[in-house]
Amino acid sequence: MKRKRKTSAAPDAKHPQERRAFLYMVLLALLDTLVIELFNHKTFTEGLGTFLKFVTEAPLALLVNVMLVLATLVPAMFLRRQVFWCVLASAVWLAAGAANGFILLNRMTPFTIADLTVLNSGLDTLPNYLSKGYIALLATGLIGLLVGLILLFWRGPKSPAGGRRRILSGLLALIISGGALAASWSAAFQTRQLSTVFSNLAFAYEDYGFSYCFLETWLNKGIPRPIGYQASSVRAVEARVEENMLAEAAPAQTDVNIIYVQLESFVDPNEIKGLELSENAVPNWTALTEQYASGYLTVPVVGAGTANTEFEMLTGMSTRFFGPGEYPYETRMLDRTAESVAYDLKENGYATHAIHNHRATFYSRNQVYANLGFDDFTSLEYMPKAEMTPKNWAKDRILTGEIVKALDATPNQPDLVFTVSVQGHGKYPKTQVLVDPAITVEACPDQEYQYAFEYYVNQIREMDTFVGELTSALEERSEKTVLVLYGDHLPALNLETHDMKSGSLYRTRYVVWNNFGLEKQDEDLASYQLSASVLGELGITTGFLNRFHQVCREEPTYRLDLKLLQYDVLYGRRYLYGDTSPYEPTDMQMGMVPITVRGLYPWGKNWMVTGENFSPYCEVTVDGKQLDTEYRSSRILCLTEDPGTESYRDLDIRVVDKHNEVLSDTE
Repeated sequence: MKRKRKTSAAPDAKHPQERRAFLYMVLLALLDTLVIELFNHKTFTEGLGTFLKFVTEAPLALLVNVMLVLATLVPAMFLRRQVFWCVLASAVWLAAGAANGFILLNRMTPFTIADLTVLNSGLDTLPNYLSKGYIALLATGLIGLLVGLILLFWRGPKSPAGGRRRILSGLLALIISGGALAASWSAAFQTRQLSTVFSNLAFAYEDYGFSYCFLETWLNKGIPRPIGYQASSVRAVEARVEENMLAEAAPAQTDVNIIYVQLESFVDPNEIKGLELSENAVPNWTALTEQYASGYLTVPVVGAGTANTEFEMLTGMSTRFFGPGEYPYETRMLDRTAESVAYDLKENGYATHAIHNHRATFYSRNQVYANLGFDDFTSLEYMPKAEMTPKNWAKDRILTGEIVKALDATPNQPDLVFTVSVQGHGKYPKTQVLVDPAITVEACPDQEYQYAFEYYVNQIREMDTFVGELTSALEERSEKTVLVLYGDHLPALNLETHDMKSGSLYRTRYVVWNNFGLEKQDEDLASYQLSASVLGELGITTGFLNRFHQVCREEPTYRLDLKLLQYDVLYGRRYLYGDTSPYEPTDMQMGMVPITVRGLYPWGKNWMVTGENFSPYCEVTVDGKQLDTEYRSSRILCLTEDPGTESYRDLDIRVVDKHNEVLSDTE
C-alpha cells in the first residue's frame, strides 16, 4: 500500500492559529497604536482629554496609523519566526512611542526622524535629563529586551506552514493591508483628518497621530519644486530686486564690528502671563529694549530646535519650506554652500568667527560652518574650563572673553562674531534644585512647574548679567560695534499660546545695541529677516537674498518668491548664479587662536607642558601617540607619564571631544 503524501494543508489543520495569524496582527497593530498615542498625547501626565479627542474625532487618522503599524507586522506572514518578527517590530514601535513621550515631557517638539541624525548628541545630553539611576535602569531594560529577543529567535515558536503557503498567505495579507491603508489614507485626506501641512509640529502629532507624522518627517524632506520654477521666474525676481534697489541705495558702513548672540531658550519673563517674580530677572535686557531698536522675533521652533533659528538668522532662508521637523544643518547644508551673512560680510573685508559654548559636533556645526563662510569656529573644546549649571550646561559668562578674543584676533579687519549660547537649555527640574535662589517665583501659569520656572528664571538672570558684562566690555573699546541679541525659542515649560502676551509660542524678542548712535527703530521681524534688517541699517547690500529681504518684504509675492529662490540655490539649477554657486567652503580653523607649546619641564613624577590657549580637551601627543594628559590651566598641561623626550618641540596638541572624536591636531 502506498503511503499518503503530506499536503501543505496538514500542518494548518493541526494549528488553526495559522488561519488567525493575520487577525492577531491587526489586533496587535491596534494595541501598539493605542499605546503609542497614549504616550503621544502625554496621557500619563495630563490625562485622557486629547487622546480621547483624537480617537473619537479623527477615527480615519487613527485607522491610518494602525495600518502603518500593520504594514511593518505583515512581513511576518512570510517567515517561520512570525512571533519573533511581530515582537521585534512592536518593540521598535513602542520604543519610538515611549521616546516621543519622554521627549515631549522635556521639550515642546515631538520625536522626528531628524532626531536620529543627532542621536549621538542626544545621548550625550541624556545625563542632563535623567539621573544616573534612571539611565542605569533604562540600560538594564534595553539589555533585558535584547536578551529576550535573542532567546525568542533561538527558542521561540515557528510557523509549521510550508514555504509556499507562507508566501501565498503573505501576499494576500499585503494586498489586504495595502488596500486598507490606501482606502483609509484617501478617506482621511478627503475628510481633512490628515494633512501634509504641519504649521505646528506638536499640534500635528496630536491631530494626525505619531506613526503618520513620524513617517512624514522621514519621507518629506527638502524643499518641493515650486510650481512654475524655471529660469525666467528666477530672472523676474532678480529684476524686481535690482529695480527696487535703485531707490534704496545708501552709503555702506563696513568699518563696524557686527556681533550676534543667540541666547538659548531666552524670553523676558514679563512676556509670560501669570508669572510673578520677586524681582526683575533681566534688568539689563529691559534697559536695552528701552534704549535700542527691538521687537518681537518670529522663530521657526518652540522648546527645541536651536539650529533652525540659527540657520534662518545666518542665511535669510525660512526653514518652514523644508520638510516637517527637518534640520537643514543635518541634511542639505552638509554638502552645499549657501549665501549667508558671513559670506556677504567677507566680501566687504570682514573676518568671520563662530563661537559656541557647547560641543563642536552638536548639529554638525564643525562641518556646516565652513559651508556658511566662517573663518574659524571656537567651541567649548577650545575654551578654558567653563563654570557649569546644575544641569551641566556651560554658563554663558565665558562667552564675553571669547568674543573679545575674536575682536582682538584680527586687529586690522572689521569682525563678524556669531555666538550661540547654551546656559538656558532645559531640562528645567520640577523639584527644588536651587537652595537659596536669587529670584523666587511667587506665581506661575502652572503650579506643577513652579520649581522649573524658578530654575529657569535664575539661569536667565545670569544670562542677563552676561549681556550686561558684554555690553560694558564693548563700550570700553574704541571700535564701532553692533550687537544683535535674541532668543532662539521659548523654553520647554509647558507653556500654551494663551500664556504669552505675544499670543504666539513662536515669538521671542530681539534687541540691536550699538555704540555709535544708530536710530532706534522698533519693528517685529522673522528670524530670516533680522540679519538683512541689521545690514540694511549699515547700508550693506551685498548678497542677493540680503537685498531681496531689504526691498521686497512688502511685495505680495514675497513668501512665494523666497521659496522659489531657496529651491533654486539649494535644490534647483542655480539660475540665480548662472548654474554655479559663487560660494566655496572655507578652510575653517577650529579655535580662533592657535594652540602653541612653549616648554616641557619635569615636575616630580610628572612633566609640565607650558604654552598658550590650552583647554580641558587638549591631549599631548608624541609621534602620533596620545599621552595621559591633565588640564591645569590655559597655559599648563600635566603629563602623568614619561613623554620619552625632553624637547617641547617634539610635542603636538590634539583636541579631542568627550566621544574621542579628534577635532584638530597641531601635528
